[in-house]
Amino acid sequence: MTINDDQYYINLILEGDSNAFKVIVDRYKDLVYTLTLRMIKNREEAEEVAQDTFIKVYKSLKKFKGESKFSTWIYKIAYHSSLDRIKKNKKFQRNVAINEFTEFEVKTIDNALDRLEEDERKKALQDCIALLPNDDGFLLTLFYYEELSLEEIAKIVGLTPNNVKVKLFRSRKKLATIVKHHVEPELIKDYERGS
Repeated sequence: MTINDDQYYINLILEGDSNAFKVIVDRYKDLVYTLTLRMIKNREEAEEVAQDTFIKVYKSLKKFKGESKFSTWIYKIAYHSSLDRIKKNKKFQRNVAINEFTEFEVKTIDNALDRLEEDERKKALQDCIALLPNDDGFLLTLFYYEELSLEEIAKIVGLTPNNVKVKLFRSRKKLATIVKHHVEPELIKDYERGS
C-alpha cells in the first residue's frame, strides 16, 4: 500500500465512485477499530466510533490536502472521534495507578516477557496495553504496531514531537508496571506447576 495507491482511490471517490471507498475502509478498518478500542475500552462503543470515523472521513475527504500521509489523517480523525466519545461518556475513562520502579525492574520485566512464546507474548502485551489509560494505549499502538514516527504521531494527536516522546516514555513506564503485575504472576504460577 502506497501513498499514491491511497490517492488513486481518493480520486475515484471524489469523482463519485462510492465503491472505491470500500477499499479505503477495508484497508484501515482493523487499525481504526484497534485505536478506538485502545482509547474507549469498550468494544461496542469502539465499533461505533470506528464507524463514525469512516463517515467523517467520507464526508470530509475533499478537505484532505495530502500534506500528511492519508493514514495519518484517518488516525487523527479516529483519535478526535474517540476523544469526543470519551467526553460524552465519562464512564469509559479509566486511571491506572503507577508505582515508581527501577531500571532493574524494567529489565526483569523484559526478561520475563522474553521467556514467553511469541504468540503468548503478543497476546499478553496486547492485554496489558488494553489496561492502559486511553491516550497511552493509542500512542503505543501507533508507535510500535504501526511504526509511525514521532512527527506523524504528533500530527495525529496535535502535540509537538517532543511532547509525544515524553508521553511515549511515560506510557512505556505505565505499561511496564502493568506487565509486572499481570505477566510475572502468570510466570510464577507456571514455574510452580513445573511448566
